[in-house]
Amino acid sequence: MMNKQTLRLVGFLEGISFILLLFIAMPVKYMMGNPLLVKYIGMGHGLLFMLLLAILFVVCQKHKWPNKIFILGFVAAILPFGPFIFDQKLKKLDEVN
Repeated sequence: MMNKQTLRLVGFLEGISFILLLFIAMPVKYMMGNPLLVKYIGMGHGLLFMLLLAILFVVCQKHKWPNKIFILGFVAAILPFGPFIFDQKLKKLDEVN
């Protein structure tokens, strides 16, 4: 089950959760004084972040990718819109293999 498609799907979900957290939940918290969205979206984002890193590690090991790919994936996961850019890198890896 731990394959590139799973990695791409979880990366997409993690990227969406990060965008929701930054551009919806945080403004609602600080502009409207309602932290509820941050609590739930933040928890979901945190779980997806950890899941993404675990799947990324397994897939990198399985495909014997260089450590550079793992590091790029990790950095992408902590940057807004990074998972979508990393997904393009994964598509290129698919084309090469």
